[in-house]
Amino acid sequence: MAAELTAHHRRLAQQKREAITSAATELFLDRGYDGTSLARIAEAAGVSKSTLFKQFPTKAALFEAIVTESWQRDAGDTAARPQAGDLRSGLTAIGHRYADLIGRPRMTGLFRIVIAELPRFPELGRMQFQLGKLPYFTSVQHYLESEHEAGNADVPDAESAANQFLGMIANYVLWPRMLLTGWNPAASDIHNAVEEAVQTMLARYTPAPPA
Repeated sequence: MAAELTAHHRRLAQQKREAITSAATELFLDRGYDGTSLARIAEAAGVSKSTLFKQFPTKAALFEAIVTESWQRDAGDTAARPQAGDLRSGLTAIGHRYADLIGRPRMTGLFRIVIAELPRFPELGRMQFQLGKLPYFTSVQHYLESEHEAGNADVPDAESAANQFLGMIANYVLWPRMLLTGWNPAASDIHNAVEEAVQTMLARYTPAPPA
């Protein structure tokens, strides 16, 4: 019984946490980071102020959680990185996960918050980069390095290669969405954009056959 109660309490805490981060994201977009109080976030999330402060004692801590959870959800953790062995399948898996991640409204909202508030709150940009973008990018870089070391790819500069690959996908999936409110490509078009990026990487980094 005690274990069931503990599990129930954990589920409730997680549900409240998600309600808080979701409400905060919407309010930051609507009112700005500076114009949104923790008390207003608690009200919008339907939780008490003490519940919010227990999880997030400051607004900066709350924003950190939004960044980290947005990047890690389903695709951003290093455990999702494919094992070396098949460059095509590895890149395909990474590419589709990345397209799904950056195509979510929550991610678009996060970028918009950072861009809008950057002049007054440069620390938001640092959080977005250091807690979100950089760990994700580094994970892809390490995957390419592992394929290179295994002899499955010829990638002398994995940092540059990771930037190329993710950039090709983001240029179609994310950045038009930042500027065009009606940008909503079909799933088949996103799939094709990822496959084209994979083909480009294979053409550039597949090892030459032995002479």
